[in-house]
Amino acid sequence: MSEKQLVPQQEFLEVVQRIKTTQQKAFIQANILLIELYWDIGKLISEKVASQSWGKSVVSQLAQYIEKTDPEIKGFSDKNLWRMKQFYETYRDNGKLTPLVRDLPWTHNTIIFSRCKTEEEREYYLTLCRKEKYSSRELERQIDSCQFERVVLSDQKLSAVLREIHPSINNNFKDNYVLEFLGLPQEHSERNLQTALVAQYTLQLPDKKLIQAKLHNLLEDAGV
Repeated sequence: MSEKQLVPQQEFLEVVQRIKTTQQKAFIQANILLIELYWDIGKLISEKVASQSWGKSVVSQLAQYIEKTDPEIKGFSDKNLWRMKQFYETYRDNGKLTPLVRDLPWTHNTIIFSRCKTEEEREYYLTLCRKEKYSSRELERQIDSCQFERVVLSDQKLSAVLREIHPSINNNFKDNYVLEFLGLPQEHSERNLQTALVAQYTLQLPDKKLIQAKLHNLLEDAGV
């Protein structure tokens, strides 16, 4: 019996690391394609609704038609189609934030654009998620605990993330959105601030071109 050749375990580890690196790159690229697809569909729906050629019933019909015609296409319920419209309309005029949304999964994006009330808050959480690699659950926990408001109103040094995205936020933001959001006057005690903050605390991805082609055909067949 021939003796097995001994290969250093480090070489095996290098192969595994290459596999994981490639998988991660593939996931990132697939996510970018999916976000771009959702953006394009949101733009289409927004324009159709604005021109009054589409209404709620048409979007529902489209969702049903997609499901019936090609059940393998997932993620295009009427609820998600309306989210795509909201997604596009939230960022369409903001060239600064548009590149950031491509780097986050759809779930993270829906949480941020649906729950954050200002451009500054959206930018904060978009940047924070990219930097800290938050899960969607952790992102929701941070929003539920009013992390953005706490950082803005804190007397301590602002976090590196917030200082990076908005250097002057400590001067011009505290007196506007946050105090109004918390129902506090401009002159307030630390106890009132704390009370107000506590009160607020209570894959398999299809190819983008393939889906776009299918949706185009579906829309033409449906006459919409």
